[in-house]
Amino acid sequence: MSDEPLPTAFIRLRLGQEDAHYGGNLVAGAKQLEVIGDLITELAMRYDGDEGLFRAYESVEFLAPLYAGDWIEARGRMVSVGRTSRRCEFEVWKVGGSRPDISESAAEFLDEPVLTCRAVGTTVVRAEHQRFRHGSPARDELPGG
Repeated sequence: MSDEPLPTAFIRLRLGQEDAHYGGNLVAGAKQLEVIGDLITELAMRYDGDEGLFRAYESVEFLAPLYAGDWIEARGRMVSVGRTSRRCEFEVWKVGGSRPDISESAAEFLDEPVLTCRAVGTTVVRAEHQRFRHGSPARDELPGG
């Protein structure tokens, strides 16, 4: 792998009422996977100039619930590259939320963010779609990648 730094990506957003899927305004874990999908797309765009195709999750852990009104920060980083595969790691943190116990519009940021999801996944960018040149990457390909 070349000595150039691999890309990172960051998203901060508020989960709205439209994201609540279950009773008690609980947000489905799939919403966090959607955010991770946006992160891995950005990482591929930054590294290759192409959106790539999310090939597989190696692992996904849902560690704490999220609710409508919560604020989250999601971070992704590319950790290794092969000829066409890019392995990435992700974390989603709850950083704030609504406080209906105080009033209908009360909200606050947390003193200590809460890790709600951790995941590892691989995206693939076909060689003919890679627009940026890099040093010789390590050959950590997935089968067929």
